[in-house]
Amino acid sequence: MPVYTDQLGNTVEISSPPQRIVSLVPSQTELLYHLGLGERVCGITKFCVHPEPWFRSKTRVGGTKSVKPAIIEQLDPDLVLANKEENSKDQVAALQKHYPVWVSDVHDLDSALDMISRVGTIADAGEKAGQIIMQIQSGFNQLETLHPARKPKTAYLIWRNPYMTIGSGTFIHDMLHRCGLENIFGDHNRYPEIGVEAIRQKNCELLLLSSEPYPFKENHIAELQQQLSGTSIILVDGEMFSWYGSRLLEAPGYFGQLLKKI
Repeated sequence: MPVYTDQLGNTVEISSPPQRIVSLVPSQTELLYHLGLGERVCGITKFCVHPEPWFRSKTRVGGTKSVKPAIIEQLDPDLVLANKEENSKDQVAALQKHYPVWVSDVHDLDSALDMISRVGTIADAGEKAGQIIMQIQSGFNQLETLHPARKPKTAYLIWRNPYMTIGSGTFIHDMLHRCGLENIFGDHNRYPEIGVEAIRQKNCELLLLSSEPYPFKENHIAELQQQLSGTSIILVDGEMFSWYGSRLLEAPGYFGQLLKKI
């Protein structure tokens, strides 16, 4: 049986090619669809909303951090795709005792493209993965020409009560950088809790409110604008900033439109 190395450096024996795949990572589920794997994907999470036909028809194995082992046992997968950040470490370790589990660790565009390449190889869809990677790279190369003349001091909120933002070492941080935006909380690590006063003290010029995981709406713009009168506040599509699979095919176009608005 072929042996593969995941992005954490673990070696995993996987049937070649796997015929019963369970994906615990929404953005990678969408990637499997674009790799043309169809019926080979037998299980997804309740957060794997793309593609919509799969969300309606595939067996759901729980949430990304609340996997139901009994359902996975019924599916008897020959490959489980997990992610270091999105899935529970203890649940992944439990699954590894029974199934081949390949764990991704994506924190920037380069590691996302590496994940796409490796998953394509495992699934015997390397050629299609290569095409996806080339299209993504082309899109981001074109995006560089749209960078603003100077980098707006930017904050990106992912949660409310308490407010949470993104620091360095995250995929969203890298996406902001590739848009030519300065993450004012880049001196923090991961996902720090902050207050409005911290945003003000950092002289924030642009505040992006994400649609996920917290679903910010227009009323939240008004709420924050009262306290941040000199800051431009915009709602953004969180999937474009945080989904690191084939959604990256669409991200550069979305970012380009956003930059024109800025």
